[in-house]
Amino acid sequence: MPDAPPPAARSIATRTGDDGTTSLLYGQRVGKDHPQIEAVGALDELNAALGFAKATLPLSADAAEKKSALAGVQQELVALMGEIACAEADAARYASSKFAKIDAAALTRLDQVVAAIEARQPAFAGWATPGSNLHAAALELARTAARRAERRLCGLPAHGKSVRPLLSQYLNRLSDLLWLMAREAESAPQG
Repeated sequence: MPDAPPPAARSIATRTGDDGTTSLLYGQRVGKDHPQIEAVGALDELNAALGFAKATLPLSADAAEKKSALAGVQQELVALMGEIACAEADAARYASSKFAKIDAAALTRLDQVVAAIEARQPAFAGWATPGSNLHAAALELARTAARRAERRLCGLPAHGKSVRPLLSQYLNRLSDLLWLMAREAESAPQG
């Protein structure tokens, strides 16, 4: 008789969402189409798109620096998702928690990268048509995901979820940055 497989420590398939609900950060159950879940989902899609952009970075002298910058943004998005996944009734609890939070320094970092790329004056003429190369196209997908996440975030106050202005500013700036990165990627030699 063959040995039975060892019991799973904890399965990802909890089955608690089979009824069309999911949990906010501190356990409150809401529908999977709840506006906060839609916003967190859009941020998750953005995080995945950034991962794709990171994976398509061509080899270059500054590839490690660009990869690190994208990874840093991904970590900041995880913090943003946590804040958005918190029920309004638990906002004070979240604010006083040890969870990482988007701060003014995160916005400043994005502004600095935007300024650095603008100083290099990437070439572009008119409206961008994505697809000149894989990395530029990946950055465009990330940019459009950032705009979708921004729209979902901006809609939350109408549903009773307060949103710190810094979070909207962060996503707006991030999409600007991704647009600039895509323009720069279009003109970079591909390896």
